[in-house]
Amino acid sequence: MTGGAGFIGVNLVKFLSSLDRYNVTILDNETTGDCSKLAPYDVTVIRGDITSTDDLERAVDGKDIVVHLAADTRVMDSVENPDFNFNVNVVGSFKLLQTCRKYGVKRVVAASTGGAILGEVEPPVNEEMAAQPMAPYGASKLAMEGYLSAFSGAYGVQSCALRFSNIYGPLSFHKGSVVAEFYRKILRGEDLFVYGDGSQARDFLYIEDLVTGIQKAMESTASGAYQLGSGRPTTVNELLDVIRSVTGKNPTVHYEPFRSGELHRTWCCIDKAKKVFEFDAPTSLEDGLAQTWAWFNEQAST
Repeated sequence: MTGGAGFIGVNLVKFLSSLDRYNVTILDNETTGDCSKLAPYDVTVIRGDITSTDDLERAVDGKDIVVHLAADTRVMDSVENPDFNFNVNVVGSFKLLQTCRKYGVKRVVAASTGGAILGEVEPPVNEEMAAQPMAPYGASKLAMEGYLSAFSGAYGVQSCALRFSNIYGPLSFHKGSVVAEFYRKILRGEDLFVYGDGSQARDFLYIEDLVTGIQKAMESTASGAYQLGSGRPTTVNELLDVIRSVTGKNPTVHYEPFRSGELHRTWCCIDKAKKVFEFDAPTSLEDGLAQTWAWFNEQAST
């Protein structure tokens, strides 16, 4: 598992460990992850980088399945530094696939993105829509999806790309996502800032629903791209209302101008993933945010 020390990776390791049938090796350079979070689990940890062939070969040799989570994931960061984003997301993914080909890996399941690939299109987005990325991050993930398809067709490296929506949940304290950012500021008693008027809509998926979906994709023969989300739109203002309800707090909210490169409205149709590998997203936004808030409070008190 590349990027296994990050928010999604640690949650996935926790879930896979509970199933007691996987022998997991993690490759992570700890740019955003923390390998100490993996200490409770029986996993092999390699501190290395996906742009290093030597590190990749140490991690991939002898493996049946690769879950590729490592990436430069921030849209605005990719706008500021597209070279770095390309090197990590495109060059790194290409080197990983080359290594998987060399060592005969049977299956690759890779983290992609939904709205950032498709651009400003009428939601709900689905896998049949033509890609029109609005930022380098979306373009880098589209390139990765292309190489997944090419390596499957040309070399038999069976693969699928999972287009994640906005993921939230426990273990996200240092994540740059909107839920984590709002919760950190609320705990510190700070004001919240929204870029836009709050009408922009996103698809928020609880982490436990996501990792269950990843594991189902690992065990399937699914190929191509699949949207993984809740399948429901939530505006930022609606998100704020639920956050006020579950936290019992009423922070001051400041509205700033929209930022270039960000989408206004996007959420996804998850019918394809439901049909092919029985993906489901049963956790309501209220329940997911309440569980996430409880975890953030635990962290703040330790």
